[in-house]
Amino acid sequence: QVQLVESGGGLVQPGGSLRLSCAASGTNFRLYAMGWYRQAPGNQRHLVATITSLNRSNYTDSVKGRFTISRDNAKKTVYLQMNSLKPEDTAVYYCNRVPAWDYWGQGAQVTVSS
Repeated sequence: QVQLVESGGGLVQPGGSLRLSCAASGTNFRLYAMGWYRQAPGNQRHLVATITSLNRSNYTDSVKGRFTISRDNAKKTVYLQMNSLKPEDTAVYYCNRVPAWDYWGQGAQVTVSS
């Protein structure tokens, strides 16, 4: 059974940086494209960054040039480096396969505020 544990969230000022991590278990991690999703209050969850099994990455326009997704297959971990953070990046961030499994982790709260 797949398990996903996100970590690294927190409160940061505009322009600051955070690095999120997501440890996966119970899955053949290296075979799958993985992604970071986010859900802001009152909004639906949506995909912001994807990394394929071949390490090709893709980003939604609002985070291009600021966020970087990476993965370590040996550790079954996917990362999201977030730079130049803006208040509109405030959300709960989740990792999951792309397309997503039915199971979701607890997420990591990211709050960007002065």
